[in-house]
Amino acid sequence: QPPKKAKKKIEGGSNVFSMFEQTQIQEFKEAFTIMDQNRDGFIDKADLRDTFAALGRLNVKNEELEDMVKEAPGPINFTVFLTMFGEKLKGTDPEETILNAFKIFDPEGKGHIKADYIKEMLMTQADRFSQEEINQMFAAFPPDVSGNLDYKNLCYVITHGEEKD
Repeated sequence: QPPKKAKKKIEGGSNVFSMFEQTQIQEFKEAFTIMDQNRDGFIDKADLRDTFAALGRLNVKNEELEDMVKEAPGPINFTVFLTMFGEKLKGTDPEETILNAFKIFDPEGKGHIKADYIKEMLMTQADRFSQEEINQMFAAFPPDVSGNLDYKNLCYVITHGEEKD
C-alpha cells in the first residue's frame, strides 16, 4: 500500500476553504480560471457560452445558461464557485464509507473482488445494474488479467476523480 500523502486542509471556521484540501482548491481554481474566459474574476453567461464552445457544444440555449447562473446567490466569483461545489459534493459518501461497502464482498481483505462476482451482485441485488451499466463500469475499471476488480482504486477515483499513480 502506498504511503498516504499528507492532506493539508486550510484551517478556519465555517469558511468554505476549510471544506477542501489545498490540492482540491488548486484544482477548482484552475477550473475557474479556464471558465472565466474574459478574465474579469467572475463567471457569467458569456463565459459559460465560451466554455461550452471550447468543449465543442456550440448551440447552448440562453435559458440553459441563465438557469446555471441562477444557481448562484449572486455574481460567481471564486469563493461563490467553491461554495457551490461544496454544496453539490456535500451528499457524496467519503472514501472510507464506499470502501467499507466493498469490503463486505472481500472478507479476506485482499483489496480486490472477482469481477464476475461483483457483476452478479450488482445485477441481482437492491438497485440492480443493467448490462449497459456493467459494461460502462468495466470499461472505466477493467478487471486485471486474473479477472479481479481493484475496488480500492475504484473508490479512490469515485471520491477524488483521478487515478492514483
